[in-house]
Amino acid sequence: MKTKYIILSLLTLSLAFGNAQEKDTIADQTVNVIKPYTPTISDAFKIKDNPTLSDSNSVKKKDIKYNIFSIPVASTFTPAKGKAATVDKAKAVKLYDNYASLGFGSYTTILGEVYLNHELSRDENVGGYFSHHSSQGGIDDLLLDDNFSKTKLNAYYKKSDRDFTWQIDGGFNLQTYNWYGVSQDFYLESDLDGVDAGQIYNDLYVDGKIDFEDAIVKDASLRFRRFGDSHDSAENRLVAKTGFDFPVQDEVINAELSVDYISGYFEGDLVTTAEIDYGNITLGFAPSFQMTRDDLTLDLGVKLVYLNDTEFSESKFLIYPNIEASYRLVDELLIAYGGLKGDLIQNSYYDFANENPFVSPSLFITPTDQQYKIFVGVKGKLTNNVGYNLTANYASEKNKALYKSNPASNAPLSVYQYGNSFNVTYDDVTTFSVAGELNVDFNRNFTLGVKGEFFAYNTDNQAEAWNLPDLTASLFLDYQISEQWFAGSSLFFVGERKDQRRFVDELNALNNTVATVSLDSYFDINAHVGYKVNDQLSIFGKANNIASQNYERWLNFPVQGIQVLAGATYQFDF
Repeated sequence: MKTKYIILSLLTLSLAFGNAQEKDTIADQTVNVIKPYTPTISDAFKIKDNPTLSDSNSVKKKDIKYNIFSIPVASTFTPAKGKAATVDKAKAVKLYDNYASLGFGSYTTILGEVYLNHELSRDENVGGYFSHHSSQGGIDDLLLDDNFSKTKLNAYYKKSDRDFTWQIDGGFNLQTYNWYGVSQDFYLESDLDGVDAGQIYNDLYVDGKIDFEDAIVKDASLRFRRFGDSHDSAENRLVAKTGFDFPVQDEVINAELSVDYISGYFEGDLVTTAEIDYGNITLGFAPSFQMTRDDLTLDLGVKLVYLNDTEFSESKFLIYPNIEASYRLVDELLIAYGGLKGDLIQNSYYDFANENPFVSPSLFITPTDQQYKIFVGVKGKLTNNVGYNLTANYASEKNKALYKSNPASNAPLSVYQYGNSFNVTYDDVTTFSVAGELNVDFNRNFTLGVKGEFFAYNTDNQAEAWNLPDLTASLFLDYQISEQWFAGSSLFFVGERKDQRRFVDELNALNNTVATVSLDSYFDINAHVGYKVNDQLSIFGKANNIASQNYERWLNFPVQGIQVLAGATYQFDF
């Protein structure tokens, strides 16, 4: 019943609402809500992307099939091979086998060199070398001439065979000097009128050497030299050496066998005209064995020497240690090394005259017995471009040769008896030294080397270690500035030395004087610069003793001041 009233009420409300819209008027109505409104939410559904059409006009799509009709075609295409990009190479430097150099400078200096090398065949070479260096002198405040000259000539022939290579060469050297070191404390210029204090050294030598491949005998050499001077002095020396290996069980022993013969004479000594003769022969045998264990390398050896003095008919047998070891502490960065060695040093007139050309032709020649020399050190690299070497040495030598100034006399018998020459005296000397070396190679265009060594001597009989410096140092520098320009420099430092200035009064011995003098230390700075005109021709300039120190290398022998020289070098091929 209630439902019937509710339907009737809703129908009436609808009709009324319709009339109101049409008449655009709203009349007041009363609505009685029997049940409150309860809203509900319908279930959601997804609209299809492709709805189904029921349109009778829709057309059904026709299936399309695609077919490719392949026809084989012969291809003529060939892919190009890959090619690496090329790098522009620097022009190769042309190397020549021969060169000639000539220069002129102050003090009327002439400097010349010629080097020749010619390849006769693939296995044969022949060549030679010539050099000349001379100066007319001009040192201030000298009483005698100071000109000098040095000329060298050498020729060689070399041949290589399958199992060995051999070479023979020979040459001639000529040197002229003056004993100009006269002290003005003892002589006046008038005392030396007509004195010709010249000395001429000459030597002729022949040398042969052979090297073997994969043989027991590794090499062999032979040299003969005839040395003399203008005062009828003469010296003959023959040196032969050979090196070979011989097996002992599973190891190999390296050995060297040597023969050294020397004989000579001088016209007279400083006091009398009695001839001085000297001579000896030494036979040496030096076996050694090398052992390598990881970072340790050890050389164990000994040297046996037989000495026969042919003038005094005396002989002796000597044994020397020959031990050396090295250990890599840090790869190439730090290597420790040390050793104990000894040797019999054969002294000669040729060696003395080349070290000190102002020696008198009245020397006593005898070997030096280096009993032992101990050395320890470290070497390695600070960086890839910087290397170093530090070492300490201690040596004991019997009959070590020392240069000592000859006395001046008021009645000299020879031109070298004005206190202007040097004798050789022998003493037992121990030497302690510490040395350091640094080499810098920044690149191919710049290199630098520095070296220094300090010495301390102890003598048995002599008051001093005559003319031995307490300190030496050197510096070398080379710089390739550009493709055309190059330059370099060198510096030498020599510390103080001791010598004796003596005067002998032949008429009154009470007037004899002896004084020990100290020669000042000195340094010598040299430099050179050059310009390469082309591949074959270059010009250069040199300056020596730039500081112009008239220092005395030997007592009473001052050197030339600053020396300037210019010249050219030409390279060529035959």
